[in-house]
Amino acid sequence: MEKGVRIADLFRNEHGYVGKTALVQGWVRTKRDSKAGVSFIEVNDGSCLKSLQVIAEPDRGDYSGLLNKITTGSAILAEGTISESPGKGQSIELRAERIHLYGWADPALYPLQKKRHSFEYLRQIAHLRPRTNTIGAAARVRSRLSYAIHQFFQDLGFHYIHTPIITASNCEGAGEIFRVTTLDPAHPGASESEEAYRNDFFARPAFLTVSGQLQAEIYALALGTVYTFGPTFRAENSNTSRHLAEFWMVEPEMAFYDLEDDIDLAQTFIKKLVGVVLNDCREELEFFARFIEPELMGRLQTVAESAFEVIAYTEAVDILKKSAEQFTFPVEWGLDLQAEHERHLTERVFKKPVVIVNFPRSLKPFYMRVNDDERTVAAMDILVPGTGEIIGGSQREERLEMLLEQMRLKGISIDDYRWYIELREFGSVPHSGFGLGLERLVQFVTGIPNIREVIPFPRTPGHAEF
Repeated sequence: MEKGVRIADLFRNEHGYVGKTALVQGWVRTKRDSKAGVSFIEVNDGSCLKSLQVIAEPDRGDYSGLLNKITTGSAILAEGTISESPGKGQSIELRAERIHLYGWADPALYPLQKKRHSFEYLRQIAHLRPRTNTIGAAARVRSRLSYAIHQFFQDLGFHYIHTPIITASNCEGAGEIFRVTTLDPAHPGASESEEAYRNDFFARPAFLTVSGQLQAEIYALALGTVYTFGPTFRAENSNTSRHLAEFWMVEPEMAFYDLEDDIDLAQTFIKKLVGVVLNDCREELEFFARFIEPELMGRLQTVAESAFEVIAYTEAVDILKKSAEQFTFPVEWGLDLQAEHERHLTERVFKKPVVIVNFPRSLKPFYMRVNDDERTVAAMDILVPGTGEIIGGSQREERLEMLLEQMRLKGISIDDYRWYIELREFGSVPHSGFGLGLERLVQFVTGIPNIREVIPFPRTPGHAEF
């Protein structure tokens, strides 16, 4: 199979290619025929937002019979000379000497045309939506961020740990988990009995993981600093623009880190990732700023350049209660902060990222370290303008007796978490960690309003195609 040059590389080094022969392969975005018989074909290969104009003159190559068959959506190869373009909006073009049609697209049936389609429509043809500018750009940003995440932790000497997707642990202690079973679904009641579980594949209740944190703690308490980066699942019946049933989480765990260390690492992490996309995904960001979120570039610059504001949960509640803003959800000590509260703090009050620390003990999971006041835990949430919470973390409870007390209060089975307790019995140390949802991060750096557009194959209540 012939291999061509990426269109992104052509534009990146356009002066070096002018006058030289190049071969490109991609999909036709548009085709226009002049009265003189010359065809102008816009080809995009997914490597960048820009399409390359291919000039096809029937007397220049042996492809005159093909031109009528080339339509929007067709996949082609074009080989010819790169020259400077006299046309507006393009710096170079390819004057074809050879064209090959890989696959034809029936223009009467092809659902993507030269116009803006709604995100709702594109979800109905999700197998074709990566060919659009917006979804293609989001995919490239997501790819670059994923690589940058690994780079960040590897450069700091963290070890990458693969935590299980099928787990017997429920990290958050809630009931919104997917069960994994081979038991007969025609008899769901039987699956609840211990006797029935003996006949199940794992001989015990098993679930899709909500988080790899607890398993990452095992390796942090042996290797020092680790991180896990993989899919997680939550059976939450929510159809909001911020929730998915399957999403990707980045979760570092660090031995000998307290809450302050945890906050410092998380801030550095966010700043690094935002800096990477500002530097490496400029074309995509400018596109999103033009068509999706006009304030995007300013928000990203603010995060990259500002010192994050650190306030206690109690202070945050006081600020919100004194605000003249009419919130939809009530603000009281002991209640969770909602997205509207988080955005008010970051966009109206401080106008930059905010770290909220020391949340009520009743709001947080059993593994978070109880503070000396015994009312709050050493937890932190990082909030950013335009999105709200983007990172949640804490110092973990390393004291055996306090952990047992927390488990009793939260109704966590001592027997099921015997292994977790033993981590506190055999060489326990202070340790911390945090979690970042990749999709929330991609939403933030692109300004895309709905989380379904920043993951290739969204899983939401009632929807699990492909």
